[in-house]
Amino acid sequence: MQTAQTVLAATGYHGPPPWQWSDLATSWTAEPVVLALSVLLGGGYLLGVAKLARSGTRWQPTRTLSFLGGVLLWVWCTCSGMGVYERILFTDRAVQVVLLLMLVPLLLAMGAPISLLVEASPPARRQRILRALRSGPSKVLMFPAVSTVLLIVPPWLLYFTSWYEKSLTSGAWNIATHLALVLLGLAYFWPRLQLDPVGREYPHLVGLCITFVEVMFDAALAIVLIYGGHLVAQHYYTGLARPWGPSPAQDQFWGGNAFWVLGDLVGVPFLCALIRRMIVDGREENAAVDAALDAEYERQAAERAARVVAPGGAPEQQPEPEEGMRPWWLDDPNLKHRFGSGS
Repeated sequence: MQTAQTVLAATGYHGPPPWQWSDLATSWTAEPVVLALSVLLGGGYLLGVAKLARSGTRWQPTRTLSFLGGVLLWVWCTCSGMGVYERILFTDRAVQVVLLLMLVPLLLAMGAPISLLVEASPPARRQRILRALRSGPSKVLMFPAVSTVLLIVPPWLLYFTSWYEKSLTSGAWNIATHLALVLLGLAYFWPRLQLDPVGREYPHLVGLCITFVEVMFDAALAIVLIYGGHLVAQHYYTGLARPWGPSPAQDQFWGGNAFWVLGDLVGVPFLCALIRRMIVDGREENAAVDAALDAEYERQAAERAARVVAPGGAPEQQPEPEEGMRPWWLDDPNLKHRFGSGS
């Protein structure tokens, strides 16, 4: 090992040794800001779940697993071998960008942390949180066009402005990148999933359409990285004098493909979560409609049972239904969409 390090140093390279798959599990570095935030977020989430449990309220275990999984993935992306080689290999950074921008925020949003915060808060604080979520800035931020721009534009800015090279040469910029990508992803997935309270709800079909737009923009960026002929941070990667692994051009080729494929694969869990949400909402709507129909039927039955019997013991004569009389639910604005307009 010492001989290998001497050889690497002789070439002017002072980074980590040649990358291996095992480094994803065996090589580690410390990212203090992400570690501190992860401990605070994970601990606060578990305290909220425990508080609800003490009050007799059940919190879905799948939400807890999703949120904690997102926190652990955030730590792994920045502190494992991926964090060790993030400034050495373009491919490593490309995979990290996809995970931080899409998968980590998706898992965090599926944990519904704001709903947990609202449920575990006193009534006064709960009202303040809900008022803030219904405020004008919140509605603008969660508007579908705005939240979509917050997801699809940052990768273009990252690779085609000075942001990328600054994240490689500056520790502060690198930490800010780790935070910014997750926050921007949350700004997209929170209003799309609508598990947490939002300023204004939108049809889930809008989320499906936006997903296809996002996939096209990701593909376009990957194609530019692969075939555009422009090497991102070329002077930086050349200056590393890395004597192992692919050339900067080959590294960017692999990184562009990884960004494309992994971005599409990460979109699959989101589509599954969105479709599941649509099914659950549909079932809830059907249950509400059925309950309304049952309540109205029972009300009408009670009215018929309570009618006054006419003098002489004969039941009161009821008027014959008019020709063309329509059932009441066909004209109810909340129910007619289910049964059609009738004839």
